[in-house]
Amino acid sequence: MPPRILLARHGQTRWSLSGKHTGRTDIPLLDEGRRGAELLGERLHHGSWAGLPDAEVRTSPLSRAKETCGLAGFGDRAQEWDALLEWDYGAYEGMTPAEIKATRPDWLIWRDGVPEGESIASIAARADEVVEWARSADRDVLVFAHGHILRTLGARWLGHDASFAARIRLDPTSLSVLGWAYGEPAIERWNDTGHLD
Repeated sequence: MPPRILLARHGQTRWSLSGKHTGRTDIPLLDEGRRGAELLGERLHHGSWAGLPDAEVRTSPLSRAKETCGLAGFGDRAQEWDALLEWDYGAYEGMTPAEIKATRPDWLIWRDGVPEGESIASIAARADEVVEWARSADRDVLVFAHGHILRTLGARWLGHDASFAARIRLDPTSLSVLGWAYGEPAIERWNDTGHLD
């Protein structure tokens, strides 16, 4: 069976709860985020997942992703990887979409990008690097990272431009699986938060 990539978004933080763009600012998990990470770990260590014993694990070096990875029970197997860092939002770091739209009413990050930050082409190139690594593997891979980089990964796995990521929402502590259907890249599971119910 061709390799799949499992995507775990980090747990809830104060900024993700309020909708602030959290790029490179190292915001810690809330208690809710820590509990969500533990529940995600319980899910991945039981049933058909059985701890993913053969999977290679990588994490963003930012603490909210690393802590989610550790609390889920994969910290000892994870390698930090800068390609999994969240989008550098530049001048929009720490701002909510409503605050940005107060001065740019038609703004859409996936079309317009961010001033003084990372370009859409740059985040797409990082996502392509992760996709290439995942597809070259002879086993499933599991990554712990952030909302916008994981949404970009989803778009690029499917062969779409990064702008397609605007159409695929991703909640904190969600689990997604990118795999294959009839030999073509496919979404097997997306934004699954069943472990939080």
